[in-house]
Amino acid sequence: MKILKSRKALSPVVASIILIAVTVAVSIAVAAWMGALTIGFMNTSSITITNIMFGGSSGSSGNTIVLTLRNTGTKAVTIGQIKVNNAVKSISTSNSTTTLNAGDTGKSLTLTSVGWTNGNPYKVDLYDSSGNAVGSYQANAPGT
Repeated sequence: MKILKSRKALSPVVASIILIAVTVAVSIAVAAWMGALTIGFMNTSSITITNIMFGGSSGSSGNTIVLTLRNTGTKAVTIGQIKVNNAVKSISTSNSTTTLNAGDTGKSLTLTSVGWTNGNPYKVDLYDSSGNAVGSYQANAPGT
């Protein structure tokens, strides 16, 4: 009996304090992790192409494509580059805007020197000024 009485153990008060400290530390870690996840979802860049119009005549190097855009993301997006079938195309800025604020709709971009051909498919990819893809659309040029 004397051997069991000489053992030392944690008092209930110290054990409770340690349990509370561990619980608080774990809850802070989980809150920080969840906060980091939600910040990534809060600011999104997304452009939707709502319409494509092919201008000019089939086979001409001076053809244009007019894109009608809507910003479906939660922050303003400046379009830095547009590719048509993986080829970079220039933007006519005289009648176009390259920055869309969150919620903007009906904005248009005119692509010059596209050289489209009747009936062929054209995939348009939009990239923001950081080089991140923000939108994509595929359409066929009007048939003959």
